[in-house]
Amino acid sequence: MSLFRVAIHIVPRRGLLDPQGKAVSDALHALGFSGVRDARIGRFIVLEMEATDAMDADAAVRQMCERLLANPVTEDFEIEGVHVIEGAHAT
Repeated sequence: MSLFRVAIHIVPRRGLLDPQGKAVSDALHALGFSGVRDARIGRFIVLEMEATDAMDADAAVRQMCERLLANPVTEDFEIEGVHVIEGAHAT
């Protein structure tokens, strides 16, 4: 087993109301950042976990997102990366 760090972004699905994202987008426009087309506010989760390899870690995290971390009706998730933690030993 190896120890992995996995980063996950969870955001509201496109087309669903995101009042925080709208407020941020409007505020950025008011500050002169006219190039901003959309802002979506979500959650960023970092997990440290044991797995046999990166593919197993990715598969396990996808199941975690589908079953608990993200609401499949209203949210999308993206796994940013699965990285082995060098020098760390799994228990």
